[in-house]
Amino acid sequence: MKLPLFTYLIFVLCIVGLIPHGYAQKDNPDSVLNANMTALTKPDNIYFEGLKAKMQNDPKRARELFEEFVALRPQVSAGYYELSKLYYNEKKADKAEANIKKAIAVDPANKWYKEQYASILAENGNFLDAAKIIGDLCKSEPNDEEYPKMAAEYYEHAKKYEEAARYLDIALQHDPDDEEMQSHKVQLFLEMNNADKAAEVINQLLARDPHNGRYYKWLGDLYDVNKMPQKAAETYDKALKALPDDPQVQIGLAGHFLNLGDTAKYVTNIEKAIVNPDLDVQSQMEQIGVYIQTLPNDTVVRSRGLVMLQRITAQHPNDAQVLSVYGEFLDWNNKRDSAVWAYKKSLDIKPGDFDTWKKLLDDYTDKQGADSLIKYTERAIRLFPNQAIVSYYSAIGYLNRKDYTKAIKAVNRAIDIQPESNKPAIAEMYALLADIYHTTKQDELSDNAFEKGLSLDPLNSGILNNYSYYLSERGKKLDEAEKLSKRALDIRPSEPTYLDTYGWIEYKKGDFEKAKTFVQKAIDLAGPSADATLYDHLGDIYYKLNNKDKAEENWRKSKDKGGDDPQLDKKISEGKLYE
Repeated sequence: MKLPLFTYLIFVLCIVGLIPHGYAQKDNPDSVLNANMTALTKPDNIYFEGLKAKMQNDPKRARELFEEFVALRPQVSAGYYELSKLYYNEKKADKAEANIKKAIAVDPANKWYKEQYASILAENGNFLDAAKIIGDLCKSEPNDEEYPKMAAEYYEHAKKYEEAARYLDIALQHDPDDEEMQSHKVQLFLEMNNADKAAEVINQLLARDPHNGRYYKWLGDLYDVNKMPQKAAETYDKALKALPDDPQVQIGLAGHFLNLGDTAKYVTNIEKAIVNPDLDVQSQMEQIGVYIQTLPNDTVVRSRGLVMLQRITAQHPNDAQVLSVYGEFLDWNNKRDSAVWAYKKSLDIKPGDFDTWKKLLDDYTDKQGADSLIKYTERAIRLFPNQAIVSYYSAIGYLNRKDYTKAIKAVNRAIDIQPESNKPAIAEMYALLADIYHTTKQDELSDNAFEKGLSLDPLNSGILNNYSYYLSERGKKLDEAEKLSKRALDIRPSEPTYLDTYGWIEYKKGDFEKAKTFVQKAIDLAGPSADATLYDHLGDIYYKLNNKDKAEENWRKSKDKGGDDPQLDKKISEGKLYE
């Protein structure tokens, strides 16, 4: 039989506790569950209509009904309580507090009202009074496990740390092994600058569980942070005797040595921890990240990191994340083919990992990888049709394959689907479009694309540099090119490529001494990594300065660096400048 709606509503409200206990008991004990609509008084109907409005998410109507109810029944606490909650949800703290005070005045023993009052006080920043209210509830409701936690939280916010710790002790009587509360207690003692008391809490945990390496690490970290290295060392001595192969102890000991400035011992211990098969894979990944960030990013660190990743990969051969990170380390160690293998294997396991797809595509952006880049971007587009970066990579592939029509189509697709809010990304896409148009001798379209890119990202130094360089290559708008190049150098004054561009513009303008100064500075800053173009440019400049020996010397350096200027061989063999 279908229960009448009103009777069903009251039954549910009573069961789930939405009708405050005071009103259900004090005002109409027999009629609440058994009466029908006609048997209820007008105030009763108003009250329950208010509850219905609240359940139907109509707070304005609910508030009007409860205001009407308390005017008719000022001696009933429940109406004030409902009004207080409504005003509290509307962030009207003063009215919420006024109504909850009226509810408590009518029914001073109601714990729900006191909880509500404490919440309002805390919301207004009055944590101390809120804590006292909840503290009283701890006494009247000793079996409630949440009240001491709430009191501790409010006392902590009030910076009454001793009181907070006292209530945490009460809470721990209900659950002595609650590690989160123990940790909270440690933090409270540290707030009081009492490291010894904090250590005492951790030692209590160790006494209960002496084979937990995390507790040793926690204690050692506490001593290190509080500048007590001798006690930290003693802690780790005990830990190594009890748990010599525990990865958490090894991590803690590594941190201890790092804190002392002993990088060699840090490396020894952290490497043991990272490859320890008892350490979970997520922690292995986290620690290897810390390892790389902590030490200088040199070839030795990259190489050692790679060895560790090889061992972790052997431990977890089917973990997609491990394989993806392994690929990154292979890339950092200039092992691109192996990195590509790792990325592909990772994607076999987890084909929807977009970050790994980006790493794979990025490894194919050179000219030799054009066909592979096109192949894998086609697959990626099927998986991620709305990811503009995939179409951007596709455009790079077609550009490198000299299929310019498809390159233009791909980059325009990337621009169309890239969210308009990401202006820097769209600017880069226009820059690529400008490159393609420049390559195909569509100079006006190239300039327009660069202008669009700069309108979106005026401080993009790469766009400023390339735009100015292409203008200089064409020998047009050289004053404008000089301004653009100078803006790029203002942003990155020590970038060799930008210095070379500025020097080349001066060369085109006929100021060969100034050109030499800038291109030579670019070579000096680039050092061994100076590319062939820089030497080719410097050779041309020396030729214009009537120093043919220096010109030929720099052209030969360009040739040795793999220079691809089609006139380079003729310049060297004939000792003449060909432009």
